[in-house]
Amino acid sequence: MTTSARRRLLPYLLVLPGAAWLGVFFVVPLLQLGAASLYDPTGSLSTGYALTWAFGNYPAVLQAYWPQLARSFGYAAAALALALLLGYPLAYAIARKAGRWKNLLLVCVVAPMFTSFLVRTLAWKTILSDHGWLVGLLRDVHLLGPNGRLLATPVAVVLGLTYNFLPLLVLPLYASLERLDHRLLEAAGDLYASGVQTFRRVTLPLSMPGLIAGTLLFFIPATGDYINAELLGSPNEYMVGNVIDSAFLVRLDYPQGAALSFLLMAAILAVVVGYLRRAGTDEVWR
Repeated sequence: MTTSARRRLLPYLLVLPGAAWLGVFFVVPLLQLGAASLYDPTGSLSTGYALTWAFGNYPAVLQAYWPQLARSFGYAAAALALALLLGYPLAYAIARKAGRWKNLLLVCVVAPMFTSFLVRTLAWKTILSDHGWLVGLLRDVHLLGPNGRLLATPVAVVLGLTYNFLPLLVLPLYASLERLDHRLLEAAGDLYASGVQTFRRVTLPLSMPGLIAGTLLFFIPATGDYINAELLGSPNEYMVGNVIDSAFLVRLDYPQGAALSFLLMAAILAVVVGYLRRAGTDEVWR
């Protein structure tokens, strides 16, 4: 083999280990899950499942569990909106204003992720409990009634999602804002732009790569999450992840769980593609 041929093959050889890993641990399980979604719904673990290409599993589970599917996207969207209100100013402050405290603040953002996801959610269960200090404070200032509560409500689930996934939004935003050329902001000021105009015309467009990456990293796992709804909510707040978990581990209804999993993936993919197309269009028009 000639030297030029080896050089052409080198990139493919470098990609080969990662491609093999994805093939074995992602593509193969995905195909198995797709096959399971088409099993005969009357089968069971004791009698066995037959691949009967039962495409009717999809409309059946959609009709039965569309409220949980819609609730998943609603909670994830609400948590994302709250995370943006908290995360963008935080990322901007760390990137542009923190000075020598920058590294410490970054550690504070990342530090919660050193702890188990389950432990963090259980901590929020304590914070939001009916006899906790937060509920007591809200009752004292009459934002909650005497019997009002936060736990086992949509508010608790949204707060849990926001807290658990906030670092995934802040870090890409910080990376974009930290690379922002300060001279561009000065130039906007020299051209008599107000602070709001500078943010809208300069800071926000230049931070869009980090904003897009951060919102996707936040929204995708938040939509499929079930721990927050399980621990901070009640059955009235269950998301589609809770139904999938129950289908696989409690009811042992593999066709239903697999069909719901594929519907969730398809819905997330549609939202992500639409979001990226819209973001790309906005970037072009800007």
